[in-house]
Amino acid sequence: MKILVPVKRVVDYNVKIRVKSDGTGVETSGVKMSMNPFDEIAVEEAVRLKEKGVATEIVAVSMGLANCAETIRTALAMGADRGILVETDVELQPLAVAKLLRAIAANEKPGMIIMGKQAIDDDMNATGQMLAALLGWGQGTFASKITIEGDKATVTREVDGGLETVALTLPAIVTTDLRLNEPRYASLPNIMKARKKPIETIKPADLGVDPAPRLTTLKVAEPPKRVAGTKVASVAELVEKLKFEAKVI
Repeated sequence: MKILVPVKRVVDYNVKIRVKSDGTGVETSGVKMSMNPFDEIAVEEAVRLKEKGVATEIVAVSMGLANCAETIRTALAMGADRGILVETDVELQPLAVAKLLRAIAANEKPGMIIMGKQAIDDDMNATGQMLAALLGWGQGTFASKITIEGDKATVTREVDGGLETVALTLPAIVTTDLRLNEPRYASLPNIMKARKKPIETIKPADLGVDPAPRLTTLKVAEPPKRVAGTKVASVAELVEKLKFEAKVI
């Protein structure tokens, strides 16, 4: 079985985000970038399935500027076999990404697509669901455990009330949650080997997809700074402040 794993290049989770002075977005110039943490979990799960003999090939896919190839190289060093870079300077939104992945899936014919449940830059949590709808495949979102037996996948997923287990017929979409696994660190020998693994570069037009954004960001602003609290002398004073100052009661 071939597994397709989309990986996104995002601002590293350890970096303090700074908003651009013109309010058009967040600052990425000179900022450390890395693979989206949820996508790391997806790559790790795909590699574990390959180590168990369930998967035969892992294809890492990234979309964006040419330097997204670095993110693919990270996936290759973790154990992916080859990469596909959809190179574009257009801002890619979830629907465009889902359409590009659908076109790639039509060419690659994977038995499963494993992807992070969301990216930490936009927190959309929409691409996996949109892709499942476009392909007409079953989906197991927020997966904390995946078991493959033949052409069936059993996915334990995180829900508000606890855990839910669903059975999927392959091919299927699975989006990963934090408790699925702990991603490995790429060893130096594997990092060196990753340099020789192939990465195919294509354009959205090659896939017949127009990635033009449908949403426009009007403004990006930092949250207001928290003000210092005040002490009250009595319950009556607290109720008065909640009622007339905070206006929450």
